[in-house]
Amino acid sequence: MIDWVRVSELRSEIGADDFEEVANLFLTEVEDTLLRLDAAAGNNAEMQALMHFLKGSALNLGFSDLSILCSKGESDAAQGHVTFDPQALKDLFAQSRKAFETEYPKRYAA
Repeated sequence: MIDWVRVSELRSEIGADDFEEVANLFLTEVEDTLLRLDAAAGNNAEMQALMHFLKGSALNLGFSDLSILCSKGESDAAQGHVTFDPQALKDLFAQSRKAFETEYPKRYAA
């Protein structure tokens, strides 16, 4: 669900102090984007753009399962058909976020 190697890489790249700010920004932006999914239903170009953004964001912060689902959604939208369930994507994000927020403090305790 979470690629902890990627999390460690990003944390090393930007520093421990800035990592929390970046992670919080990611979580906020993803939540905002997920809220836009329902409005994008039927608009393949908009859905493709949203999925692309979500995929990239998920990859950056190590939300590996989420990035896989977003990649599939992006590909489907590019081909003119959206076959994924937006609620499943929202649920996966919620599960991934919970796993991240639970495990991160344990892995990187001061």
